[in-house]
Amino acid sequence: MTHSSSQTGQAMTLPSGPSVRPAGVAPDANKPDANKPDANRPDLNRSAVARYLQLATLFRHRVEKGVWLPGTQIPTVDELAAECGVARATIRQALDQLAEQGLIERFRAKGTFVSATPPQRLWCDVETDWTGLLRSREGARIEILADTPGQDGASLPPCIGEPAPLYRRLKRRHWRDSQPFLLADVWLDESLSPKVTPEDLVTKTALRLVASIPGVKIAGARQTLTIGSADVETAAALHLPLNAPIAHVHRVALDAKGRLLLVANGLYRGDTVRIDVKLR
Repeated sequence: MTHSSSQTGQAMTLPSGPSVRPAGVAPDANKPDANKPDANRPDLNRSAVARYLQLATLFRHRVEKGVWLPGTQIPTVDELAAECGVARATIRQALDQLAEQGLIERFRAKGTFVSATPPQRLWCDVETDWTGLLRSREGARIEILADTPGQDGASLPPCIGEPAPLYRRLKRRHWRDSQPFLLADVWLDESLSPKVTPEDLVTKTALRLVASIPGVKIAGARQTLTIGSADVETAAALHLPLNAPIAHVHRVALDAKGRLLLVANGLYRGDTVRIDVKLR
């Protein structure tokens, strides 16, 4: 396209296509740049976890931290979709998770409101001293999921110590206030099994199962804690969202000859675990 110049009479050619900002003119600071990511928008591409689950965790934290207070209305689906840069259907899926947990309630033509604050669950102390590890948790009950005797010691998970010839393998789930908080995979030296009563299995912690047996002396014990995330089976067993944080606690007890009397692997809900270590 050409225009005539009133001063020179010469034709001046203007560039076609997108508009060009004149030299020396700064961009509008209030206008968002489509080529730059929004620093306030959550980056949902850093994890393989489904976007709606990531957002459900984000929204749950807003309730837990009091950003969204009980009785108040939360932003609309359209507003949250714009804030997070996702489709409205993804926001609805995330909010469905909170609704199932009783944290929000939807009202037709009124909106979505926070109905409750998640209870404080940091009550499960992962003990760091011997006495604490032997103590049963008040109000907790133990469910036996599987009890399999005669397991070859060679099939033990890798750990320090020499395995016994055979083990009794117990899978247990620990509950409190109608909520599962621990999955435990316990390997008990088969030779000790006759001294363990059915009552012991549903009342005693793993280490106490061995420590309370008359004549048995534990010469060494070790505990290792790592942090991970819940897989499909763990999430289902502990009533958690997929990939929710969990604490993996590995415990072993050995006799004076270095034989493994007990190996216990526990998976704790991350929202219940508390570690308190006295330094001085």
